[in-house]
Amino acid sequence: MAEIIQHKDIVPQSCLGKRLDQTIAQMFPDYSRSRLKEWILSGCVTVNGEVLTRAREKMYGGEVITIDAQVEAEQRFEAQDIALNIVYEDDDILVINKPAGLVVHPGAGNPDGTVLNALLHHCPELDVVPRAGIVHRLDKDTTGLMVVAKTIAAQTNLVEALQLREITREYEAVANGLMTAGGLVDEPIGRHATKRTHMAVTFSGRPSVTHYRVLEKYRLHTRLRLRLETGRTHQIRVHMAHITHPLVGDPVYGGRPRPPKNATPELLDKLRGFKRQALHAAMLSLYHPITGELMTWHADLPEDFVELVEILQQDTLLNAKEEY
Repeated sequence: MAEIIQHKDIVPQSCLGKRLDQTIAQMFPDYSRSRLKEWILSGCVTVNGEVLTRAREKMYGGEVITIDAQVEAEQRFEAQDIALNIVYEDDDILVINKPAGLVVHPGAGNPDGTVLNALLHHCPELDVVPRAGIVHRLDKDTTGLMVVAKTIAAQTNLVEALQLREITREYEAVANGLMTAGGLVDEPIGRHATKRTHMAVTFSGRPSVTHYRVLEKYRLHTRLRLRLETGRTHQIRVHMAHITHPLVGDPVYGGRPRPPKNATPELLDKLRGFKRQALHAAMLSLYHPITGELMTWHADLPEDFVELVEILQQDTLLNAKEEY
């Protein structure tokens, strides 16, 4: 199955002197520059009836440009009947609340059983949208909100909005250690020098910015609200570990549980048994990629996160009474 793409239009005078790839990017903004360039090189673009495969060809205005291409389905991914918690859906996008334990995209060690496989079952037409419309990811054991594009046009606009930092994503987390005030971490993130599956703050990494504020303080832990400016792999987890406040339960960056002195048995059990990072994508806000309407969604904390917070609150209150 493939989607046939056909467009025909006249080059505006405003494109005088521009290259062919720049011109069609302006004329057909629903598609990414890389996809349009691929179509040029593949002979899918004609100018005044002549196939041009040189992206640098200059335009003068008035030429008739025709695109006749197709987008092949991603046949290597299988549609699977996996339940999705859909928070919102229309003809262009859908928003899901991802549970812990569900991988977003197939990869090494996870060939199927992912969000992508579930999306292809829920919405078969996504097989012609790159990555089944996925424009950003959550780690396997991070819960919360994700937006998915249902069309190429929506995906192109969402990717651009992410790059321009026009999509707001806020998270809740529980970090180790007592933090007295909020702040930001502005440190580049790249692959770890020796552990290739890990990320790290590194001089050669990509710019990464995480804002955080304190929601609640416990005896030796802190509940945080965090906002991403950038979206690097493991960004919040790496940044919080970098400032010596790794997330509770983080199996990669968190280290051993750090209970406070005289912790209640319930808290000790919870900290030892919390086997995932205490991180939840709680809020997502964006301008709809087609209508331009500002839309915002919220996702309640998952049950295990709520239980962790309640036990931390109880432990803090109990020890405060004893000290009094």
